[in-house]
Amino acid sequence: MTETISARAVLLDMDGTLVDSTAVVERLWLAWAAPHGIDPARVLSVVHGRQGHQSMAIMLPERDHEINIRENAVMLANESQDVDGVVAIEGADVLLSALLPFPHAIVTSADVTLMKARMGQAGLTVPSLTVTAENVSASKPDPEGFLLGAKLLGVDPADCVVFEDSGAGIQAAHAAGMRVIGVGSHATSHEPTFHVDDLTQVAVVPTADGGFELTVR
Repeated sequence: MTETISARAVLLDMDGTLVDSTAVVERLWLAWAAPHGIDPARVLSVVHGRQGHQSMAIMLPERDHEINIRENAVMLANESQDVDGVVAIEGADVLLSALLPFPHAIVTSADVTLMKARMGQAGLTVPSLTVTAENVSASKPDPEGFLLGAKLLGVDPADCVVFEDSGAGIQAAHAAGMRVIGVGSHATSHEPTFHVDDLTQVAVVPTADGGFELTVR
C-alpha cells in the first residue's frame, strides 16, 4: 500500500537515517562505558539519537556535568576521526537529490565536524541548511532542533515531515508537532507516524503548484 504525505519541508536526522554509523557509535561508546562498569545493554539503549553529554548524564547522573562536556568533546573528536564502516542508508543519495529543489535540512545531534566526516565517508552531499549540536541548547528528545529547522526554513512545524530512526529523535519530532517517518527496524517501537525499512521506500513527487508530496510504500 502506498501512502501520500503532504509537506512543505523535510527535516532529516543523520545517524541511522541517512548514514549507518552503528558500528563506530557502539564501538566507541562501549569503550567509554567499560571503565565505569556500565552494562553494555544500558549503553546501547541510551546513546542513539542524543548528544553525548546528555547520554553521559543519564548513565552517570551523579557526575559533574562539566566532566561530561569535556569528555563529550573528546568523544566527538574520536568519532570524527573514526569513520570506518560508516555507509549510506540505502536510498539516501536519491532522496537527498530529489529534495534539492525543496525546503529541507539536516537536524542532527552531531557537531559540524562529525556531520561532515560521516556524510563524506558515506558519499552523501550535505544540504545547504543544517542544525547541529552547536546550534541548540538542548538535545533530542527536546524539540528545539526540529523547531529551529522549521523556523530557518520558514515553514510551520505542522507542515514539516521528519525522517528519524531513534526513540529520542521520534519523541523530539512529535513534541515539535511534526509528522515522522521512522526509518529502520528499531523505529517501529517508538510510534512514528509512518514507517519504512529504508529510504528506497520513499519518493519525492513534485506537485503542480511548485511544491511536493512524499509517497511511502
